[in-house]
Amino acid sequence: QVQLVESGGGSVQAGGSLRLSCAASGSMSYIFCMGWFRQVPGKEREGVAAIYTSDGDTYYHDSVKGRFTISQDNAKNTLYLQMNSLKPVDTAMYYCAAAPTFGGSCRGRGAPDKNYWGQGTQVTVSS
Repeated sequence: QVQLVESGGGSVQAGGSLRLSCAASGSMSYIFCMGWFRQVPGKEREGVAAIYTSDGDTYYHDSVKGRFTISQDNAKNTLYLQMNSLKPVDTAMYYCAAAPTFGGSCRGRGAPDKNYWGQGTQVTVSS
């Protein structure tokens, strides 16, 4: 089992920045990627950034490229998402995810049921 706890959400004006954190605990040996998804009411959850444990390769959704940066501190078992130049369309509940090798995913639409999920942290960007 893996436990994930997010923090760092909040309200900010357009153009501002926030950094989300996700503290991971438990057995991480079979986790092949970790990522951030976001969801607004009435829409599917969608992956916005991911990092792959084998080689540190990263993925970004086109809508956040150049503005968001995903990183991890292995010593602290913590995943981060630095969000700059925030826009009102970035307003959503943000979820940390850890995908196991036996069927999870760190990108795309939907909420893969094999993923481990945090409780979510709200990000609100006002114009």
